[in-house]
Amino acid sequence: MATQRILDFLATRRPSGPCLVVDLDVVRDNFRAFEKALPDSKIYYAVKANPAPEILRLLAAMGSSFDTASVAEVEMAMDAGALADRISFGNTIKKERDIARAYQLGIRLFAVDCVEEVEKIARAAPGARVFCRVLTDGEGAEWPLSRKFGCVPAMAVDVLRHAKGLGLDAYGVSFHVGSQQTDLTAWDRALADAKVVFATLAEEGIVLKMVNMGGGFPTRYLRDVPAAQAYGQAIFSALRKHFGNALPETIIEPGRGMVGNAGVIKSEVVLISKKAANDNVRWVFLDIGKFGGLAETMDEAIRYPIVTAHDGTETAPCVLAGPTCDSADVMYEKTPYPLPLSLTIGDEVLIEGTGAYTTTYSAVAFNGFEPLRSYVI
Repeated sequence: MATQRILDFLATRRPSGPCLVVDLDVVRDNFRAFEKALPDSKIYYAVKANPAPEILRLLAAMGSSFDTASVAEVEMAMDAGALADRISFGNTIKKERDIARAYQLGIRLFAVDCVEEVEKIARAAPGARVFCRVLTDGEGAEWPLSRKFGCVPAMAVDVLRHAKGLGLDAYGVSFHVGSQQTDLTAWDRALADAKVVFATLAEEGIVLKMVNMGGGFPTRYLRDVPAAQAYGQAIFSALRKHFGNALPETIIEPGRGMVGNAGVIKSEVVLISKKAANDNVRWVFLDIGKFGGLAETMDEAIRYPIVTAHDGTETAPCVLAGPTCDSADVMYEKTPYPLPLSLTIGDEVLIEGTGAYTTTYSAVAFNGFEPLRSYVI
């Protein structure tokens, strides 16, 4: 949340316009917490959560590996000091020329979820290791992931069998239990599916080696979430339950859980108004909205903590909206947000827990508003 370092930076630098400030000390603490919670798992930071070079350099120096979604992210991780053997191309939807470019850069670990993707990799990255993503239900996640990625376990068997037949290294399976996952049992259900794929292929002599347990590790917004240690215990128990003593190699891909609580967005109240004289709900317009970096307020899925200088005084429900000329640029309306009655035009507010999935969602000059500026301290 808003560390003293962030508050001091805002007080002394007084940046104009909305901006994100990330405290690297918090990122460092989060990385160490994941190392302690799951000491036998390799940490592959999800670059898409926040690709700020300062964050990538810190994590590379601490020994992190990186989960990338594009060639550009592969190059960002390498520029930050990561060697190719610490980078996974984790997007299941890749152009064949991008696979070839990543292979040329030394990447040997690729995600797949269908035979068509396997065939592209076999042509463009011969001999590479592939892991197949298995669908999960996403129950318990505040930002569930759709059916866009993954396949059912039975198809994963076919996909990995096909990979083996084409000379690829059928390396393992992956899953993602949904972003901001607060149900500690979610990994148990997914690991049960992973075990089915392992066991089925083992009967054919195809020995898988790795389970990529994805991300989903939450950051604290308005509600408390379990600590990394609790996730570590639950995941290790589930691994033991399904794999016994023959534990596979494991990977985790924290993104939000690594950087979410390290960042705070400073914003300004542009307008406070009502839609009718007898309206009991104020509309509060900020200088940042869905298109400026708060895309995860879509369907009001992520409810960020908002801090004002008037906290502790009487509040009333508000509709919270952004500044653009787009009627979809409303963050909270179905469940209005309680804000102080004394809040006024020109007041600054701090939107906490915004270190992940904000700068990367920020539109490039939609309505002429510049992309969200970022400071890493």
